[in-house]
Amino acid sequence: MTTVQSPPAPPTAIRPRVVARTSLYAVLAANVAVVAYFFAQAGFASNALIVIGRIAGLYGALLMAFQLVLVARLPWLDRRIGMDRLTSWHRWTGFGILWTLLAHVVFITFGYADGTGVGPISEIIDLARTTEGVFRAVVAFGIILVVGAVSARYARRRLAYETWHFIHLYTYVAVVLAFTHQVAVGTTFTSSSAATTYWYGVWGVALGSVVLGRVVLPLWRNARHQFRVAAVVPESPNVVSITITGKDLDKLPAQAGQFFLWRFLTRDRWWQANPFSLSAAPDGRSLRLTAKAAGEGSAALRHLKVGTRVFAEGPYGAFTTLHRTKAESLLIAGGVGVTPIRALLEDLEGHAVVLYRVASDRDAVLYDELRDLALAKGAELHLVTGPPVPDKLAPRELARLVPDIGDRDVFLCGPPPMMNAVLRSLGDLGVPKQQIHFERFSLAG
Repeated sequence: MTTVQSPPAPPTAIRPRVVARTSLYAVLAANVAVVAYFFAQAGFASNALIVIGRIAGLYGALLMAFQLVLVARLPWLDRRIGMDRLTSWHRWTGFGILWTLLAHVVFITFGYADGTGVGPISEIIDLARTTEGVFRAVVAFGIILVVGAVSARYARRRLAYETWHFIHLYTYVAVVLAFTHQVAVGTTFTSSSAATTYWYGVWGVALGSVVLGRVVLPLWRNARHQFRVAAVVPESPNVVSITITGKDLDKLPAQAGQFFLWRFLTRDRWWQANPFSLSAAPDGRSLRLTAKAAGEGSAALRHLKVGTRVFAEGPYGAFTTLHRTKAESLLIAGGVGVTPIRALLEDLEGHAVVLYRVASDRDAVLYDELRDLALAKGAELHLVTGPPVPDKLAPRELARLVPDIGDRDVFLCGPPPMMNAVLRSLGDLGVPKQQIHFERFSLAG
């Protein structure tokens, strides 16, 4: 199989993740300064509570726009930072929005109530009834409260993903309502033509990023490539590999280690999208995913028919050779997490050591492929079997298997408990964080 080899970046190069993260921070900091400038230019209210409430509302609006960019799935950001980290930042930004908007509502309400001599509840009811845009803001804030509540860790663990996702979609309604509220009553929005242009630009870029990354780009790629199922191959009683073909796949910017959100367009599956990693390096002719039966949806994949149309969103993920810092690598896979590891081994240059952790030999899917690939590339392959305890990837065991581990990039993919344990071992061994590459995404692979 022909693949595009990816040499490691020179040690002096600025890491792509650092460039992307610094760029995001710089853009956010610049916008914080611009908002402060326009706020001061618009003039201050005589009531200090109203002043605090207005600035909190402006920064809440800015955070809402920033949050949309984080989840827009823009390829440049996704390949450098990764969907898992962007999603984590999105979550914490969401809590920032919740607190800034709560401050906005509380300080504005008490500020106006202080001037009219009525209670805060009566004041907010009067504002909602008599002031254009305020009722929309109240509805938007209510939506943000609900989304924030179901996103709390305690609630999130007890909700089905589909329920949580459906509720989360109402955030877009809140964004539109908040924007129209800002247009209607925001003094900073209308204080000057420059301020108006700025805020329209902020919201235009944020909403445009979502439309581009999550609607236009997937539709365009699927119309261009016309993905179809070419082969369905059982790898074990509960694991299946699916080969996807299409048009002009050599123009698809997919890399080994990345994943797609796959939607198989059958009568009973068209509405389900599941993330699965590529289990072979893209060769410009086909794509392959390998999935374990983790539920009814993935279990039904082995019954797909050749020729089934596929709608694929992606490629996504920063788990690629783009982030290499060393000439040699260590690849650690656990269970079906071997899928992106197998693809990466095919794509990597330099000497590689592969550790494949499974409970027993019969759980080692794709092992024959790994063995042949390791032999062809001159890599070392170790199949590590046995129960979770004792930990066979503990620091002492890792140092024995890979004595020069500190001089290698480490690529890690597997079940969360195993990944956590290995990350602790790598930390104990002093492996620098910039040499450790992993992503946490459910069902990928």
